[in-house]
Order: sequence, then C-alpha cells, then structure tokens
Amino acid sequence: MKIFVSFTLWLLLGSVSANESTDCQQTFPQDIYAALREMTASLVQLKADMRLQTQEQVQQKTEVEKLKTELEKLNKQQLEQAAQQKTEVDKQKQQQIVQQVAFTASLVVAGETTLGPLASDTTLIYKHVTTNIGNAYNSNTGVFTAPVRGAYNFEWWVGAHGDNSHASCAVLVKNSEKISMAWEQQNHHFGIASNGATLLLQVGDVVFVRQGANCLVYDNENHHTTFSGHLLFPM
Repeated sequence: MKIFVSFTLWLLLGSVSANESTDCQQTFPQDIYAALREMTASLVQLKADMRLQTQEQVQQKTEVEKLKTELEKLNKQQLEQAAQQKTEVDKQKQQQIVQQVAFTASLVVAGETTLGPLASDTTLIYKHVTTNIGNAYNSNTGVFTAPVRGAYNFEWWVGAHGDNSHASCAVLVKNSEKISMAWEQQNHHFGIASNGATLLLQVGDVVFVRQGANCLVYDNENHHTTFSGHLLFPM
C-alpha cells in the first residue's frame, strides 16, 4: 500500500513542470501561513467571545438568583406583615368584644318557685337569661366573672309574698365581700326589694347574689327576682 501511494505521488510530481513546481513552492507556504494566522486569530476571537458569553451567562444567573432571593424575602416580609396585621385586627376585635358586657337574668324559666327560709346565705342561680353579651354571666352557677378591668354597675330585685314573719332579701357579693342588701318585709300581699351598686372590678373578680338567711325569695313567669349588670367603662 505504501509503495502504491509513493508511486502515485511520484507520477504527480513528474507531471508538474519545473516552473509550476517553483511557483507552488513560493505561493503555497505563504497561503498556508496566512490561512493559519487567520484561523488562529479567529479561534482566539471565538475563545474570547465564548469566555465573554460565559461570563455574561454567569452574571445573568447571579442576577436571577439575587432577584429570586429578593423576591422570596419580599414575599416573606409581606406574609409576616399580613400575619401581624391579622393579629392586630383580631386583638382589636377581641378587645372590642370584651368591652361589650351586659347581662340580665331571672330566677326561673317557667312555672313558679318559693325559696326559703334557709338557715344560711345561699347563692341564687338565675336560670332564665334574657341578655348575656360577652358571656360573662354563668347560668349554671349564678356567678358573673369580670372579663376586663373596669367599672361595672349591678342591680338586683327580689320578691316574696308577705307571711308576717319572713322578709324578702338578697345580698350582692364581690368575691367574698358583702356589698349591699336588698330587703323588704310585707305582712300581707306581695313585696319586692331592690338595690344597685357600682363596683371597680379586676379581671377575674366574681360577683353574685346570695339569698339572705331566714328570708323568702319568690319568682314566676313574670320574672320578679332578677340580677343584672353591665360594664360602664374599662379602666
């Protein structure tokens, strides 16, 4: 194979004239060198362009990552602000609800009852709740619990049929302190006693009404015996 290629080249070279051979020897290397220089310059330029393009892509990627980070940060801040605003709104609503306190209740829901005379003071449990804004009054215990520090006004009414021996009476109690009594005695017919008081209460203070010892308390569907209270203003 090598002999065949060598022979072919020898024939080709033999077919070229001396002048043509000399011209080729003069022009061919120059063209090659020019082409090589041009290709080298092109490769250098291409390499530089590729390097620049790579740097731009890296820079663009960095900018995209930076923008993404900033966007995530802004989203997080917006979510935190929205959560904080919701918390503030809920707090304001809760404060507004807490500051709306009022109730009225009477002793019996239906029918009639006479309580007493009893040997000791006994807490009255007012079962018929007409109003209980703020749910501070408990109809299972008869106790009002202050939801907010402030000034409260209370009124209580107690009725009984006179029997010539027992009065109708009830005492307003704050925590364990007796505040004031409503007292009425009728020898005959029906009598009602009432009283009222304004109290400064702390959160959690309790207020209730006790039937006085040896006293009578009566109520029916007309709701003679009642307990009412409301928040005048918070403090």
